[in-house]
Amino acid sequence: MLQNLDVEVLYEVPLVMEEEHLAQSACECLRLPCPEPDLTDWNHMIEAWKHPREEVTVALVGKYIQLHDAYISVVEALKHGGVANHARVHIKWVDSETVTPESAAQNFSDVTGILVPGGFGDRGIDGKVYAIQYAREHKIPFLGLCLGMQLSIVEFARNVVGYADAHSVELNPATPHPVIHLMPEQDGIEDIGGTLRLGSYPCVLDKSSKAYSVYGEETIYERHRHRYEVNNDYRSILSKHGMKLSGLSPDGRIVEMAELPDHPWFIATQAHPELKSRPNRPHPLFRGFIEAAIKAK
Repeated sequence: MLQNLDVEVLYEVPLVMEEEHLAQSACECLRLPCPEPDLTDWNHMIEAWKHPREEVTVALVGKYIQLHDAYISVVEALKHGGVANHARVHIKWVDSETVTPESAAQNFSDVTGILVPGGFGDRGIDGKVYAIQYAREHKIPFLGLCLGMQLSIVEFARNVVGYADAHSVELNPATPHPVIHLMPEQDGIEDIGGTLRLGSYPCVLDKSSKAYSVYGEETIYERHRHRYEVNNDYRSILSKHGMKLSGLSPDGRIVEMAELPDHPWFIATQAHPELKSRPNRPHPLFRGFIEAAIKAK
């Protein structure tokens, strides 16, 4: 008989099931060999999870925060990054619709990291831009994912380059400075179902970038889900004002990652790295982000 025991951490379940000899019972039933598993790595991960040496608070800025599971992959990836740094990550849920220039300090003065995740639609967009601006100006570690990267480009174009009306054509088709525009291969598509840029794509990192130091390799592969991208007509002016376009597609056409070299830790990616993070193999971006948040304390 196998007990169904309660555990403190979800990821303890495999260890408890092993103690209950679940695998052995299943293998005997199927008449399969049952070698002893090496759970050293998993045990170390659980030990770090249950006995953190640090605590940090990260603001997750979104418009679906009433339903936390809408961001479950991001939440778990943040926790994985915390485990890698022996830290417990507390999440401050910030409704992007409530963020204004006047309320930004109230929302973010007590956090040591700000994350803007992916999303669609124009609701709550201004609040996300203000959050990014606060992170940039107050040197708070920042991680932007998909839409979060696109809005970091918008914020930089508005407040550093000086294009006050810069925007994404997804959100304002009439903007005179479309720093984010429709991918060329998407132009003219009317039946948009299933036409997003989906799946794993390669990215080549600038060896002088913080992204390269985080990943430790030049060519990386990340999963994508988007239809819009950085407008290449603005790459030169963005770079001239201090933004490093640190990751490009192998043909150099698509901007995949951007960062601010004069900021302690400001990295944004067009991808969804949270989907590749695992509790015992935290994604490099989340590991680095939490490390930076700890230092920011």
